[in-house]
Amino acid sequence: MREKEERQKERNGVCAAAGFQAGAIRCGIKESSPKNDTAVIYSEVPCSAAAVYTRNRVQAAPIQVTKAHLENGRARAVIINSGNANACAPDGQENALREAKACAKLLGIEAEDVVVCSTGVIGQRLNIEAIEKNLSAISLSEWGSGEAAEAIMTTDTVPKTAWTEFQAGGKTCRLGGICKGSGMIHPNMGTMLCALTTDCAVSPEVLQEALRRKTAVSFNRVSVDGDTSTNDTCCILANGLAGNPEITAAEGADYEAFAAALEEICVTLARKIAADGEGAGRLITCTVSGARDEGTAEILAKAVCSSSLVKAAMFGADANWGRILCAMGYSGAEFDPEGTDVTFLSEAGEIAVCRDGRAVDFDEDVAKEILSAPEVTIQVLLREGDASVTAWGCDLTYEYVRINGDYRT
Repeated sequence: MREKEERQKERNGVCAAAGFQAGAIRCGIKESSPKNDTAVIYSEVPCSAAAVYTRNRVQAAPIQVTKAHLENGRARAVIINSGNANACAPDGQENALREAKACAKLLGIEAEDVVVCSTGVIGQRLNIEAIEKNLSAISLSEWGSGEAAEAIMTTDTVPKTAWTEFQAGGKTCRLGGICKGSGMIHPNMGTMLCALTTDCAVSPEVLQEALRRKTAVSFNRVSVDGDTSTNDTCCILANGLAGNPEITAAEGADYEAFAAALEEICVTLARKIAADGEGAGRLITCTVSGARDEGTAEILAKAVCSSSLVKAAMFGADANWGRILCAMGYSGAEFDPEGTDVTFLSEAGEIAVCRDGRAVDFDEDVAKEILSAPEVTIQVLLREGDASVTAWGCDLTYEYVRINGDYRT
């Protein structure tokens, strides 16, 4: 009984929803790496499916294959490999197709029902033979989400997973996900790689619209280093096993409950990506409120989180608020600098450092203590409207340069 209870606790992430299994295996994509490098997520029944992708003009072969496979809005499995991005690489398209076929053979499904994702070094041929040779030994289970989350990590220091419950049509539904992302994070869709699953019945069209809306207010508001990846993919599978009437319109109570759960999970995972930025010592949250509209607030908040100088100041716990106004000033958004307030907050306290665009007297030692906490919030107040947006980032450290100075080795 105790073992069953412990296993039930482990059933989370992409296995939280009914009918989903996951697992991971070391195929040996990089011979030098001892870790599992390939994850598979599988639904017992066919699913509605949707995805959003990087807006980088250079797009990896797995994205091209996945786009083709999801044209009908259906899928049943996701295969994700780490260790090689299969981007700008020899035989990229062919090898992405071979990866889908290897997964399909394992599961006894059609290759067109497989979503393919890859992450790792760009420009090197994917060792597809290793995947084809070893994938059949993978073990899938209802408790395999944690293994899958670890297998897709590259420079990540921790696996990233989340899940939640909600009600739709009088039924209890679950939605969960795993993601990876630590460097090359400045998404224009979602994140580096993210797989979401739900047992809620949702039509492909509504699933696509909801995913587009919710990645826009979560993953698209994260910046670690200002670099948008060639492989960014965020996909979602909905198998309907919760038994609710299918949600076929982006409106109504059931849709709102599903959309709220999707946003909750996307925001949770987005924050985990920002907190685990390469070499990061602290999570930076920037909230811009009192803006004339949401678009303006978003541009300003993202500019602050993306600024290398702001990030460096956060690394040094330096209350250099001038860098915040500077980043806002070159963002391209219209605002009144002379009506701008800046406050720093953390678990250590709160301190105002700027009022009406001008310095105020504050205790530097107190400010340093506040900025030394694991999570720091930069609160920017305008007086031009009611719009508010939050974005996330991390500090910029020496370790970031070290990691990326020898990434290929």
